[in-house]
Amino acid sequence: MSGFEQLFPGALPRLVMFDLDGTLIDSVPDLAVAVDNMLLKLGRQPAGLESVREWVGNGAPVLVRRALAGGIDHSTVDDGEAEGALDIFMQAYSDSHELTVVYPGVRDTLKWLHKQGVEMALITNKPERFVAPLLDQMKIGRYFKWIIGGDTLPQKKPDPAALFFVMKMANIPASQSLFVGDSRSDVLAAKAAGVKCVALSYGYNHGRPIAEESPALVIDDLRKLIPGCLDAASGITLPDAVQPPYGNAIVVVTRKLWMKVIKALARWRWRA
Repeated sequence: MSGFEQLFPGALPRLVMFDLDGTLIDSVPDLAVAVDNMLLKLGRQPAGLESVREWVGNGAPVLVRRALAGGIDHSTVDDGEAEGALDIFMQAYSDSHELTVVYPGVRDTLKWLHKQGVEMALITNKPERFVAPLLDQMKIGRYFKWIIGGDTLPQKKPDPAALFFVMKMANIPASQSLFVGDSRSDVLAAKAAGVKCVALSYGYNHGRPIAEESPALVIDDLRKLIPGCLDAASGITLPDAVQPPYGNAIVVVTRKLWMKVIKALARWRWRA
């Protein structure tokens, strides 16, 4: 039985929202190069690929602070030092994404969902300025009607604000929506929004098995969502849904922020 058949018996979700890094693409090699360039410019030793793989998932500012701290806990990092290091990192990461690749099964799944008329959105903690060029390079941008970056709204995952925002724009309730991610932040955001969450086992979760976060389903290939495509027996299903604490929360943004979001949506709405 496929993932969709387990989670939405007799139907498909009307809206599927995706995380980006660790879910659709493996971007760690390019992120590691940028982090190491930043550290070298600051007179420090490079961190290396495996360390960066454990640090990603909470946005560029947190990644930089973890690199400066040399670990997950970055509470002792000076804010001024982190701000300067972030500027260096952002410039380094802007230079190239040549090592980033799309995970197997991603394009097949996005294409299938598009043919079924399922609306799709991308919700990532990656800074918005990097998202569009990267999606174009990976040739998957046209599938997403809504794109929310880590700085598009005041909040980022694990806050559910972006999920609420997209569902409101799509006029689709949480009961007919799905979020697909790879990390604790993704699972927490989905649960807080009252949305079922599918997690990928191959992604970035700070070195911890994603099953520990109790998503609705864990899969190792995105195609396991599709009926008849691959055997989905490896999925892990929860017996009970979690009632979100946010109730009928409303995302409140300033007029300036609304204009920024509207412009971002306009750039992407007609890509498909």
